[in-house]
Amino acid sequence: MTALGSTGLQMYNFGQSVSLPFYTETWTPDSWYDRLEENVRYGMHTLVLLDIKVREQSEENMARGRLIYEPPRFMNPAQAFSQILLTENKRTNPPPPEDSDDEAVAPGDKFLKPEETLAMSLSRIGTPSQRIIAGTLKELSELTEEDYGAPLHSVVIVGKRIHPLELEFAGRWCVGGENGQWWKVAKDVYGVERETFDY
Repeated sequence: MTALGSTGLQMYNFGQSVSLPFYTETWTPDSWYDRLEENVRYGMHTLVLLDIKVREQSEENMARGRLIYEPPRFMNPAQAFSQILLTENKRTNPPPPEDSDDEAVAPGDKFLKPEETLAMSLSRIGTPSQRIIAGTLKELSELTEEDYGAPLHSVVIVGKRIHPLELEFAGRWCVGGENGQWWKVAKDVYGVERETFDY
């Protein structure tokens, strides 16, 4: 948690942390979304811890009793943002019930609008090669795994209670620099004006 100070975000503005597991074709757990939604409602930042798979067996090897382990895998922010947006869509646009004659269910309110939600990726924090990238969910979801680099990674969904000093400090790493969407969304959606600070 103390490594979060590198982002410039204030610790007391963080809500509950969540863990995001790797999704599979048959398993897409979304219980973590409830904590994220609660943090968003209260305007709090959310630290999203990304899954790691070390010394894991495949389902087939477990079923056959073979002690063969898969190579280590570490979730990348590109995959994390994709899964977050997939879950957001699933939660706010549920499919119609099978016994319903309705063609579609009216979409719900999205908590994480990709163009209007600020987020950050944190890579290798505390090491000489650490990398922080800030932007909208849309901007960060369009980056590739290579843009984020080697593991380990975490993600922060920025809450709307962001202080102008947090905004300014975190904005140092925004996609697009001074012309990035970070500043526009902060002003137009989050209601935070940019201020000048003497460092």
